[in-house]
Amino acid sequence: MTVVIFSLVGVSFLISVFLTTAMKRLAPKIGFVDKPGHRKIHTNPKPLGGGVAIVWAFVLPIAIGLVWVNFHSEPDMLTETGVLAFGVLTGHPHEGPRPSIIQPYWSGIRQQTPLAVAFIACCLALHAMGLWDDKRALGPYIKLVFQLVITLAVVLLGGLRILTALGNVPSIILTVLWITAITNAFNFLDNMDGLSAGIAAVATTAFLITAISIQQWFVAASLSLLLGSLIGFLCFNFPPASIFMGDSGSTVIGFILGVLTVRTTFLPRDADFQTGWYATLAPVIVLAVPLYDLIVVSLIRISRGKSPFVGDTNHFSHRLVARGMSKKTAVLCLWLLTAATAIAAVILPQIRSGFGAFLIGVQTLLVLGVVALLEQHPIPPAK
Repeated sequence: MTVVIFSLVGVSFLISVFLTTAMKRLAPKIGFVDKPGHRKIHTNPKPLGGGVAIVWAFVLPIAIGLVWVNFHSEPDMLTETGVLAFGVLTGHPHEGPRPSIIQPYWSGIRQQTPLAVAFIACCLALHAMGLWDDKRALGPYIKLVFQLVITLAVVLLGGLRILTALGNVPSIILTVLWITAITNAFNFLDNMDGLSAGIAAVATTAFLITAISIQQWFVAASLSLLLGSLIGFLCFNFPPASIFMGDSGSTVIGFILGVLTVRTTFLPRDADFQTGWYATLAPVIVLAVPLYDLIVVSLIRISRGKSPFVGDTNHFSHRLVARGMSKKTAVLCLWLLTAATAIAAVILPQIRSGFGAFLIGVQTLLVLGVVALLEQHPIPPAK
């Protein structure tokens, strides 16, 4: 199954590269470009539409898989062709029929189909809103209300809950707030070439490793598709970018990660919740840097009497550039900081002592302390 999961990365990568190339050529022809403005750091118009590549490279394989499973009979054996194809993929060719790798999960996929359909529908609705916003600039509060409605829909339809011990209504509220916060965190991060997609790729890799280690195959398959689509887009978005994702991509990336982190238990099968409850904090640790940026930027805007949802250049990445870093170095710095917290979060589900979990929490705070120090470093005088 691990080989199958990682093969999905290649599938979505190829789709993403193809669609990004197509949108890079099409967007300027239809006027779908991001023009320089008062808070934009690029000086020339850039094609938008990278979000189209990311979202559809994620959605299409899932949709095709769901149709195949639900409209075909359950396989007992792989056909000879299927076995040979799998053999080419793994480097170990076989002859004759063998038990299907997917067969044990066939009924599970069918059971998860309603949730998957609701998830895809909400992703596409958010994607459509993002496309409209990229083209005509919706107001920030209209976008927020739409995000809350979409998130509430997927939470109710999919039965998504966090901290269920608090009761049904508080659990629903917290789940909606968590997914909406992650959605906006990655939207906020989309302020510099390669930043939002790169941090999302780092976080997705961490979540994918965790999902595989605890054998949550459906979540792992979704994460692998997201990872491939992000890497494919980053081939064109790494500084200096030749295409942007826009809100149609950044908000959906955050939404996908928010939903999938709720769907992941983060506890190994043999673990007891009473002794390993801290593993459920893994998403917060992985996403510590994006959440930090979301909170700090929002507080700065509110302290200045501005809406937290109106864009500016107060993000951590902007402050690093203002203090002398190149844009590429600032982006790589944020990637590495995210990776530093993500690695700690990956091993958190395997920790069996409260003291070990405490040390991981301290390490995360130290990383954020470095971020805070870099932010406060004096801006060099203008020459």
